[in-house]
Amino acid sequence: MMSENSKIVLEFVKANDGKNITAADIAEGTGLSARQVNGIVTSAFQKKGYMTREAAEIELSDGSHKAVKFIKLTDTGRVLDPDAEETAE
Repeated sequence: MMSENSKIVLEFVKANDGKNITAADIAEGTGLSARQVNGIVTSAFQKKGYMTREAAEIELSDGSHKAVKFIKLTDTGRVLDPDAEETAE
């Protein structure tokens, strides 16, 4: 079974599918730390092909730019059932 925190991250990313969200956005939206989110995305989803990280650059309010990685669902990730047995960690 998928861990409770992994389910929380997956549901948040699914709810925001198509938007540009970062680990910090997920952390803010779920109450988890950015470190927890990064670990979950990498181990539970990215390594298994359910999510990807896309490098991008955003402009900050002061006009400077910051490199970020947007977390995106793959087609497999969109249909992932968090309660299915085969997603065991």
